[in-house]
Amino acid sequence: MEKQRYLVLTHPSKTAFGDFQTPLELARAVCGLIAQTGFDPASILEPTCGIGTFLQAALETFPNARRVLGFELNPHYVSQAQHVYAKIRSQARVEIHQANFFLTDWQALIATLSEPMLVIGNPPWVTNSALSTLNSANTPVKANLDHLRGIDALTGKSNFDISEWMLRKNLEWLDGKHGMLAVLCKTTVARKVLAYAWQRGMRIASASLYHFDSRAYFGVAVDACLLLVHSHPAGNSQQCAVFSTLQTHYPARVFGWQDGVIVADLALYQKWRALFGTGLKGWRSGIKHDSSQLFELRVEHGKLINGLGEVVDLEPDVLFPLLKSSDLAARRQPRLWMVVPQQTMSDDPSRLQVDAPKTWHYLTTHADLLDKRKSSIYKNRPRFSIFGVGSYSFAPWKIAISGLYKNSNLLGYHLTKGVRWFLMILAISFRATLKRSAISCTNS
Repeated sequence: MEKQRYLVLTHPSKTAFGDFQTPLELARAVCGLIAQTGFDPASILEPTCGIGTFLQAALETFPNARRVLGFELNPHYVSQAQHVYAKIRSQARVEIHQANFFLTDWQALIATLSEPMLVIGNPPWVTNSALSTLNSANTPVKANLDHLRGIDALTGKSNFDISEWMLRKNLEWLDGKHGMLAVLCKTTVARKVLAYAWQRGMRIASASLYHFDSRAYFGVAVDACLLLVHSHPAGNSQQCAVFSTLQTHYPARVFGWQDGVIVADLALYQKWRALFGTGLKGWRSGIKHDSSQLFELRVEHGKLINGLGEVVDLEPDVLFPLLKSSDLAARRQPRLWMVVPQQTMSDDPSRLQVDAPKTWHYLTTHADLLDKRKSSIYKNRPRFSIFGVGSYSFAPWKIAISGLYKNSNLLGYHLTKGVRWFLMILAISFRATLKRSAISCTNS
């Protein structure tokens, strides 16, 4: 069984090590799929091998491989892997080394491997922010590789799966070489990694994505897949075939890079391409406040109640109906009200002392809770600030999108006066908000 660990060995939890064991059955199925493509590697590398399940399956499947390398952080698993491979008869030169992925000179190593080369494995399913929460020091060197604006980096876009960073590196190693990347990962990570490669013109001959049941193999409800990327010096493909299972022979659809964006279904995109517009300047996230206990209110018997169970009396001008992701998916009216102390990001909430004294008293009474909000977005900002608020938050109408649900819908929504219908055909659930509403698309 194979384990993935990428933290300094000071935290005992399985979460800390992204500990998902790869059954030999699954590893063999992956190697079998690779063999079906006709790919026959001379070199095999697993940068995160655990006790080497994938390498065992690869040795069984590819007898022509001349060199097989596995790297693992935990010395205990290195010893186990070395003991296992000492009993395997193979013509290949098998090496198992203890190494930290983030400190290894991979480019120098790759230069010593014969082509075609196979990079295989199951990197950790844990995010950068999760490692920070665990006080892990074993993370990539921080760098704004995607050139995010400061505000975007602070409000969530900078949080990434560690496997995404690692798979980007894997593809960079193989760029311009005859090789294949075969990894188990979250489906969202696979799409992001391919978009990264396509956007940078990496030389990819073909790519395919096979869904599998992560609950059956790992006991977790995650949308996961096997990602196969075949690299070649002459490769110029920017498409990826999507298969429903590891056993499926024909793709359900093909997604790819088109017109500067990643397209979920290239066939449908070509059919409706004439409708593609250029007026949209970008989507905005909903209002963020990091204190649902105080900023989100429910109505009980005609009274507003906060998350602490307190009856709240505030000025109507600071209260707005709140739609959460679950409301969008369930097609229901807003159930909550949000306290919005600012009109813009630069607005100082202290103006409420005059404009809305009851609200100001409410905020100052609970200042101890609000002052404990940890996000760096609040540093050097006025007290009681929120973020993600601006003129767009108070527009007469808007379209709200929840990225947490996959099913597409064709929806209409009643607004306050009269009826307006917003018809949408997109890959995720949509909903228009009530007039004057403030949107939050936080997890709920």
